[in-house]
Amino acid sequence: MTDLSAPSPNAPRRERGTAEIVAASLPRRRRKQRLLQAAGIAAIGTAFLVLFILIASLVSTGWQAFRQTHVTLQVYVDPAEIRAERLPRGGFDDVLTAALAELLPGVDLKDRKTRKKVEGILSNGAQFTLRDMVVADPGLIGQTVSLTVPVSDPYDQLAKGLIDRQTPEINRRLKDDEIAMFDQLVAAGVVSRPFNWGLFTNADSRFPELAGLKGALMGSFWALLTCFVIAFPLGIGAAIYLEEFAPRNRFSDFIEVNINNLAAVPSVVFGLLALAVFIGWFGLPRSAPFVGGMTLALMTMPTIIIATRAALKAVPPSIREAALGIGASRQQVVFHHVLPLAMPGILTGTIIGLAQALGETAPLLLIGMNAFITSAPASPFDSATALPTQIFIWADSPERGFVSRTSAAILVLLGFLVVMNAIAIYLRQRFERKW
Repeated sequence: MTDLSAPSPNAPRRERGTAEIVAASLPRRRRKQRLLQAAGIAAIGTAFLVLFILIASLVSTGWQAFRQTHVTLQVYVDPAEIRAERLPRGGFDDVLTAALAELLPGVDLKDRKTRKKVEGILSNGAQFTLRDMVVADPGLIGQTVSLTVPVSDPYDQLAKGLIDRQTPEINRRLKDDEIAMFDQLVAAGVVSRPFNWGLFTNADSRFPELAGLKGALMGSFWALLTCFVIAFPLGIGAAIYLEEFAPRNRFSDFIEVNINNLAAVPSVVFGLLALAVFIGWFGLPRSAPFVGGMTLALMTMPTIIIATRAALKAVPPSIREAALGIGASRQQVVFHHVLPLAMPGILTGTIIGLAQALGETAPLLLIGMNAFITSAPASPFDSATALPTQIFIWADSPERGFVSRTSAAILVLLGFLVVMNAIAIYLRQRFERKW
């Protein structure tokens, strides 16, 4: 009789105990684990290195914008140049030039080229500062007032060391005699470099030394306020209906799929939609924060809906069952018990959505919020810019002074994003409940 059973090739392996097999594989498994840990640490280290390089480059370029070079002058408000009956007109620039010439011995203002160089030391906005002061108090005419005004951008760059004195004169923005005049002002002790509050209190300007973020900050404020007022209630309402009341059928599934898809749609698509609908069909004004806020609301609403539904799902079913067991209606269960417990997660998702909307540029560019606006908007219907579009405008400017202001504006925007995310983390940790 033939024995048909052949020995299995795995027979020697089966004879070995399970403990021996596991022990033999431990070095290989531990080696793979160490490699995985090393890859994870390398990835985190690379991310932090890139982030450090980014922040360091922004700080190294933008910190200069947080200080501005000023000159303090004793200005004689000459009645021959400035008369009360002609205000706000008058020779304010001539008065400032004369005050500046007193600090520059040997300067002849009768020479046209020399006079033009002296006038170029002060910013173009200096005469308007003096004008506003005299218009507010005409009694200053005939008196000597102390006035601190910013210098023009080339001299500001010189004071900050961004213009190399060793560069050949033909390749410098400032000639040797212009640098010598500024050195005389420094020697006279009238040059200072205080904190540049104008970066936050001034609106945009063609002159870098006068340009500020006030208009962009107010524009972003009105746009985010509009976005919050529209997206927050609508997003929460839609999420509550879909999660708690909507029947489970193909139509609700279709809505859920489309909401998830909308959360991944590029922001430029929402800008095109706003341009065609809000501006093209409804005739709303271009460059208005109200239109920008509605555009950002469309973009943010899917994120709020998804975050709200996740927060509602995180509430244990026992809460609903207990409320229903004591006779509460479905509506009372949702609004009196489930929604308050889910609110920390809802607020976290809302703040993260608003932080994402704050940094969006493409949809705002398409609706015209990159216009040159020299005043801050007083309402959401006035023309304005926003922080991202202001950064875009300054980055495209040829003047060298806008380079540092661009980096400074990016740091301000990053600061707002960090604060908003920190608030979201605080709310989650402060009000989150452990089940």
